[in-house]
Amino acid sequence: MSAEATNSATPGPVAGAVPPAVPRRKARARIDLRRLGRAALLGSASRDRLPDAISHVVDAHRAHHPDADLEPLRRAYVLAESSHRGQMRKSGEPYITHPLAVTLILAELGAETTTLTASLLHDTVEDTDVTLDQVGEEFDAEVRFLVDGVTKLEKVDYGAAAEPETFRKMLVATGNDVRVMSIKLADRLHNMRTLGVMRPEKQARIAKVTRDVLIPLAERLGVQALKTELEDLVFAILHPEEYERTRELIVENASRKDDPLSDMADVMRGVLREADIQAEVLIRPRHFVSVHRVSRKRGRLRGADFGRLLVLVNEDADCYGVLGELHTCLTPVVSEFKDFIAVPKFNLYQSLHTAVARQDGQVVEVLIRTHQMHKVAEAGVVALGNPYATSADDQVASTDGERADPTRPGWLSRLLDWQEAAPDPDTFWSTLREDLAQDREITVFRPDGGTLGLPEGATCVDAAYAQYGEDAHACMGARVNGRLATLSTVLRDGDTVQLLMGQDPAAEPSREWLEHAHTPAARIAIQRWLAAHPAQVGSDVKETGVAFRGASDGPGAQVTAGEGVGVRAPGEGSVGRFGAGSVLVDRPGAAVRLAGCCTPVPPDEVTGFAVRGGVVTVHRLECAAVARMKGTGRAEIGVRWGDTTECRVTLVAESFVRPHLLADLTEAMALEGAEIVSATVEPPSQQRVRHTYTVQLPDAALLPGLMRAMRNVGGVYDVSRAQPQTPTV
Repeated sequence: MSAEATNSATPGPVAGAVPPAVPRRKARARIDLRRLGRAALLGSASRDRLPDAISHVVDAHRAHHPDADLEPLRRAYVLAESSHRGQMRKSGEPYITHPLAVTLILAELGAETTTLTASLLHDTVEDTDVTLDQVGEEFDAEVRFLVDGVTKLEKVDYGAAAEPETFRKMLVATGNDVRVMSIKLADRLHNMRTLGVMRPEKQARIAKVTRDVLIPLAERLGVQALKTELEDLVFAILHPEEYERTRELIVENASRKDDPLSDMADVMRGVLREADIQAEVLIRPRHFVSVHRVSRKRGRLRGADFGRLLVLVNEDADCYGVLGELHTCLTPVVSEFKDFIAVPKFNLYQSLHTAVARQDGQVVEVLIRTHQMHKVAEAGVVALGNPYATSADDQVASTDGERADPTRPGWLSRLLDWQEAAPDPDTFWSTLREDLAQDREITVFRPDGGTLGLPEGATCVDAAYAQYGEDAHACMGARVNGRLATLSTVLRDGDTVQLLMGQDPAAEPSREWLEHAHTPAARIAIQRWLAAHPAQVGSDVKETGVAFRGASDGPGAQVTAGEGVGVRAPGEGSVGRFGAGSVLVDRPGAAVRLAGCCTPVPPDEVTGFAVRGGVVTVHRLECAAVARMKGTGRAEIGVRWGDTTECRVTLVAESFVRPHLLADLTEAMALEGAEIVSATVEPPSQQRVRHTYTVQLPDAALLPGLMRAMRNVGGVYDVSRAQPQTPTV
């Protein structure tokens, strides 16, 4: 666009500077923009003829769409040329050469006519007196929408927020029509090609935005042809010394007499010919950034490292046929095999990746795909043509009137969701860059069969907010592949995730969740809640990743997470006692004590043993102490329950960490008539915590109801009687 328009006559830092590492197909000659400028000024002799200035665009367009209606292109050029007439680029070229060059880039990628029409007009509303309404009247609503989508917001109105808000506007428009971003990427590519006369600091600023935002978007939309050239242009500006060293490596390799890639291509052609598989084997030189990455990874480069072999076939099945022949007749490097046909990448990319070893030890990487896959791999969403060219019955509209895009990728939907919650331009801008830096995606499954698309490295926290939005504040934990898991658990591609949700509408997220939230949606939702509740932020009591808030507002004293802490009722010991008629003992006059190791209650089957002082201790039959004392020859004493129904029992509650858990749990116990005699809360581990309570009940029949009430408390996933264990004497 005009703010980035520069010397179009000055070649960019990469284009045409280096001979290719290996022979390539004959490419379309670079357009002479000075000639275009003269043609644009001279125009054509007749309004009915296509202007000479767009003849190169028409040729490229017809190569992909031979039956396309060219009249919209003629009218778009006439409007663009007349409206930009008199405007010049910083180089002195007529400004019309910029939209012409952008349109040519898209035409060569195979964009359909509507995209090219909007591309010719993409700067008219921003830089001339033409209005959006005029564009809509002259063309149609689709062209108007695309032009509006790529039109910048004015700095006069938005100040420093103009750039981030422009990208926000553009991404929202892309969510409704992916062709908006196609035009923006081509626009940025041409401006990067012609960045030569800009001040160095402005070149660096534009290159950094291109690196952080535009290149990741090109990758996610699958437009590899634009992405790779943008990477090289940014590399040359931001890392000129490393770029120069890489250029020297490529020049040195191109001067070698032997070419292992060419030799291996001939071998592969012979193998496939003998197998009667129709295939085209091409050499794909690596671009500058790719060579640089390989050199950093492998050190000294050999001839096969400067490119890859591309095998193009007609049918999907032929891809696997080629793979079988190559692995049978050559030496495969099994660790390099990847199947992106059966499992495509999230940016539409499909291909088989493998590698074969030469006798001299050099490894040649091989890509196998159909011609259609190759078209999509190069052009991405541009290769989809017009994704909205469906019948009226198939045109689905959302509730707010926006068109539902069946091609919208999952990452874009997530981006559009979280950007609505971004409170300010700075947060949006920084979060956008962080989000786009996560360039790999996984798919996890819900128990109902639905799926969630998440970035690689996402946790259960991210899954919760992806599925429930801000309702995820009530998430207590998760089951991953059927097993209980903490919210910090990192998910893997193909995992099944069941999120355990509480019922409290006032549930609160934990500040610790921020450490495990990788998606913008999760981070923004948590940060918004914390910002809205500053009074509660400082009240978290934390130790090894747990927070209890408001523990003192329930029955009993406050419990903090640290060393195991006991809460004991005044005047009570650690061992419970019943009245005289509670237990009947076959030893008249003997004192009775219920064993603290297994806390028997009616109607447990029990037995007794005499200890020092003539006291009889009562144990459950399955208690480990029973077997130990029998083993030492100690005689059992018969005991049985009397008529008293009062009992004391020890219960263990397993729960996830959440605010107010202790208060809610003790309140539920009190409502069931339980008197808490003692309680111990162990130090939390991996967002789980164990509570041990010894309670007095007026009736043993209340025990099942008490345990149910405890299990119904949000965050508690198990309640059980204390397991009998050998007491220490």
